[in-house]
Amino acid sequence: MSKALKADYLGHRKRIKAKYKSSGIKGWLDYEVLEFALSFTILRKDTKPIAKQLLSEFKTLNSVLDADRKELEKVGGISEHSALFLNFLKDIAIIYLEKGLYKKDLVSSPDVVYDYLKASLKGLADEEFKVMFLNSRNRLLAIETIQKGTVNKSVVYPRKIVERALYHHATGVIISHNHPGESLKPSEDDYSITKAIKAALRTVDIVLLDHIIIGGNGYFSFKENGVCNDFKEV
Repeated sequence: MSKALKADYLGHRKRIKAKYKSSGIKGWLDYEVLEFALSFTILRKDTKPIAKQLLSEFKTLNSVLDADRKELEKVGGISEHSALFLNFLKDIAIIYLEKGLYKKDLVSSPDVVYDYLKASLKGLADEEFKVMFLNSRNRLLAIETIQKGTVNKSVVYPRKIVERALYHHATGVIISHNHPGESLKPSEDDYSITKAIKAALRTVDIVLLDHIIIGGNGYFSFKENGVCNDFKEV
C-alpha cells in the first residue's frame, strides 16, 4: 500500500472516530456503522469497501448482525476474528435488552418483550423455544431456552415448563419461539402446544400470559390477536 493511500484511509478513520466522539451514531448510514465497527478488528485496511460489500451481500445492518459466522467469512476482507466480533456485537445487544426486562412490568410494557425476543430469536437457522418466568408483579424472574430444534420442528414438553415455572416460583409465563422460514402465521402445532402448555400450567395455578412468534421483521402475539382468548392479565 502506498504512503498516500495509507494516509488517506487513516485520516478518514480518525475523522469518523471524531464524528462518533462528538455526536454518536444517530443519523449514520448503515455502511458507516459497519465501517466504524470493523475498524476495531481490521487495522490495516480501509473498512468502507468491506462494510459496503457486507450490505450488498446481506442487504441490511440487522441481517449482517443476524448472519452466521461462516456466512460472514465468505465476504472478502472478513476474517474469523471480524466475524466473531460482529456476532459479539449482537450478543451484547441481546444482553443489554435482557437486563432491561428485569426493571419492567412486562404485561404493561409488551414492547420491551418484543424487542428482546426479536433481537434474540430473529435470524436463527433453527427453531428455538424460550420461556419467560414472571412473579406476581409481572416482573421477570428468569429466561430459559427450553428447546432447540431443526427447521420447522421443535418438540416442547409442557411438563418441563411447569417444572421450571415451579422451580422459579413463577405465577405467570410468556412462551416464545421463532419461525426460521420467516412466516408469522401460527401452525397447527403452534396452536396445539399453546393449549397444552396453558392447560398444564393451569393445574398448578400458573397463568400463560402470551405466546409470541418471531418471524421476518415482526412478531405474532396470541394474546394481541385474540387466539386462546382467555389469556388474562394478573
